[in-house]
Amino acid sequence: MMNKVYSKIESINGSVITVRADDVKYGELAEITTSFGTSLAEVNRINGNLVSLQVFAGGRGVSTGDQVRFLGHEMQVSFSENLLGRIFNGSGDPRDKGPALKDNLVAIGGPSVNPSKRIVAKRMIRTGIPMIDMFNTLVVSQKLPIFSISGEPYNQLLARIAMQAEVDVIILGGMGLKYDDYLYFKNTLEEGGALSRTVMFVHTAADPTVECLMVPDMSLAVAEQFALQGKDVLVLLTDMTNFADSMKEIAITQEQVPSNRGYPGDLYSQLASRYEKAVDFDDAGSVTILAVTTMPGDDVTHPVPDNTGYITEGQFYLKGGRIEPFGSLSRLKQNVNGKTRNDHRALMDAMIRLYSSYKDTLEKKSMGFMMSNWDEKLLKYGELFEKEMMDLSVNIPLEAALDKGWSILSECFESDETGIKSDLIKQYWKK
Repeated sequence: MMNKVYSKIESINGSVITVRADDVKYGELAEITTSFGTSLAEVNRINGNLVSLQVFAGGRGVSTGDQVRFLGHEMQVSFSENLLGRIFNGSGDPRDKGPALKDNLVAIGGPSVNPSKRIVAKRMIRTGIPMIDMFNTLVVSQKLPIFSISGEPYNQLLARIAMQAEVDVIILGGMGLKYDDYLYFKNTLEEGGALSRTVMFVHTAADPTVECLMVPDMSLAVAEQFALQGKDVLVLLTDMTNFADSMKEIAITQEQVPSNRGYPGDLYSQLASRYEKAVDFDDAGSVTILAVTTMPGDDVTHPVPDNTGYITEGQFYLKGGRIEPFGSLSRLKQNVNGKTRNDHRALMDAMIRLYSSYKDTLEKKSMGFMMSNWDEKLLKYGELFEKEMMDLSVNIPLEAALDKGWSILSECFESDETGIKSDLIKQYWKK
């Protein structure tokens, strides 16, 4: 079937053009031939035979007499082992000066996996970061946001997880990245030797807005294909607030009626359709999603973090350069931390309880109250805990983190002050 060519553009509004066309699907791609060359565009609104398209390269240089040819399919991405070690932009074109990949194309943005093919999350992903492995274990097929504010080292945290996570494939999706951040990821993964198991889809702040919207779908479509081959895949996305802001920008151009704080009314379902791609297949691999969500003004009621919280299974809070023990929660951790080591849960609970008491003591101290002997112990404990457990540069396996936990406790307290069961004390207490 020949794809029809239309040569009359009805209107141009920013990067959105409108043509009259029949037999066109939502999400279908079209090619626009302008005086600058050809650009892709995606159908993002259909009203009768009036079709709106979002032009990837923006509206600059498009004139009403330009040709629009519908391609008859949605956005696709090439899938093969050749993707590993490669870096692409939000259109799937190479960013790394390597060859373009056009074979074995798969559609992006499809439905999430049928529940009958899924199994319950029950395996741990080790990251070497004690605040994750010990206190908020990451579980295979989990979907977790990292709530943060700008200025926090969330990209450094993602890069460390990419280097250290015990998975087969890492897929990194960058949205609205500063060029420096893109180079940071590229160089860190290259130097750490992790680039060979990584695929990167990167949209920088200078790239067309519509490519930002493609990044999660491309990343997740590729992740799903690797998972179907039996691989455990970890998808790292940064930053979902930029993704939502791109949606908002396009919705405003199209004069959609805005919802909360100017975001489109389908923000929740747009976010959910991405996060729900996390899966552990009963007869193949898995997809796990960790996505940075920056909170403008540290406001957790902002529409993006607020909607995200209803979709995901807990969250990590990154504050002051550390994963906060309070507020961070991996809802699936109890599926796995009963099977790691017999002291894991008891030690985790005791250390967080004592850290909470340390925070109360800090408050008393700042108000000039007298410090008791117990307060002094707590102050010593809190400092050690922050330095040896919470600091994100600490890189040790879970068992070593548990051992370190016991040695911190025994350095600061008597064994009967910890509230841990005596049979565990007998087994693990560092004399």
